[in-house]
Amino acid sequence: MLYQRSSALFDEAQNYIPGGVNSPVRAFKSVGGVPVFMQSAKGAYLTDADGRTYVDYINSWGPAILGHTHEEVLRAVQQQAEKGFSFGTPTELETEIARLIVENVPNIDQIRMVSSGTEACMSAVRLARGYTGRDKIVKFEGCYHGHSDAFLIKAGSGAATFGNPNSPGVTAGTAKDTLLARYNDAEQIRDIFRHHGDAIAAVIIEPVAGNMGCVLPENNFLQHLRSLCDEYGALLIFDEVMTGFRLAFGGAQEVFGVRADLVTYGKVIGGGMPVGAFAGPKAIMEALAPKGAVYQAGTLSGNPLAMRAGLTTLQQILSTPHFFEKINKTAETLDFEIGKILNEKGIRHRINRKGSMMSVFFDVSSVASFDEAASANHALFNNFFHQLLAQGIYLPPSGYETWFISAAITEREIDQTLEAVRRFEYS
Repeated sequence: MLYQRSSALFDEAQNYIPGGVNSPVRAFKSVGGVPVFMQSAKGAYLTDADGRTYVDYINSWGPAILGHTHEEVLRAVQQQAEKGFSFGTPTELETEIARLIVENVPNIDQIRMVSSGTEACMSAVRLARGYTGRDKIVKFEGCYHGHSDAFLIKAGSGAATFGNPNSPGVTAGTAKDTLLARYNDAEQIRDIFRHHGDAIAAVIIEPVAGNMGCVLPENNFLQHLRSLCDEYGALLIFDEVMTGFRLAFGGAQEVFGVRADLVTYGKVIGGGMPVGAFAGPKAIMEALAPKGAVYQAGTLSGNPLAMRAGLTTLQQILSTPHFFEKINKTAETLDFEIGKILNEKGIRHRINRKGSMMSVFFDVSSVASFDEAASANHALFNNFFHQLLAQGIYLPPSGYETWFISAAITEREIDQTLEAVRRFEYS
């Protein structure tokens, strides 16, 4: 049995942890089978509890952009740990990483550190509401901004109607202030603003979606949102938890040339530690306590171990010549060669990619929205996932998740991946 130890560990975990996991997608419910329990990681590889190794295309869902246990990051964290894990006081490190980010990312003057992407998005929405004095937000189907109540909303009955809770525990009162729109549907979002524009505090969007698979903005959709927010006095929030410091150091704002009023971060910013952040112009950010009236706090915000890991990761990115060109080229090669193999096999598919994020969808010709992502052949993806897993290639265990490419992926790992795709038996 390939996953004997993982199977035993999963059985035991279910006795003590709800569903046996601490984040639902890890349970493999989407793809079926037993989740693989990992015990270590180095560079481009994961090693499971049974001693099998895998080329990793999750990379901790994005943070390990340099690869796992990068030598410089590991050394920096070890040195910091000897000085103390957490103080509950300000540290110079917090200012150092904040300065580095502000000086290298467009359109932000100040940044507030938190402990997760969920917390960053929740706090950014609260700040937007406090700053504008309005209650409603607009989010998009298929975009995930964490598990805060305001974001766990499904579609209402019409283009300009309120959403409804899609998780027990989320109240109808919370849901009424969230309006849901279709990704890349410019006419629908304009209609929503026509109906509710004076009440909308903010639009929040993944500028490149990663939670319905990798889905890109089309037909100047982000520019359209910028214009609508300017017209109606709402704030535009880019959720760059995935795209920040990955598409470019300045994230999607830099790549697409669109200014966001607030930006949320996670993943790469922590270098593998639990870190999130939100940032924006001084005029907006100073509405936060203790300077302003909008309250937000966190005991472990700015934790020195996390700040050191994040700072060292960002410094490595900035100091590596042509970092983004190299990692994007790796993803481009995978995109082209996997597509070529699938074409040779006669498998209808669509590969979406932006920078070092990509997804493979089966039996569709285009994917620009959640509806189109849902129409893909997910049963075929599940088959693809398990066949590659058995050959030592670890993909996200869901057709609704993006792949994350790390700088540790070399020609060796690319060749191993392509050989696994060639062996994929399609029927």
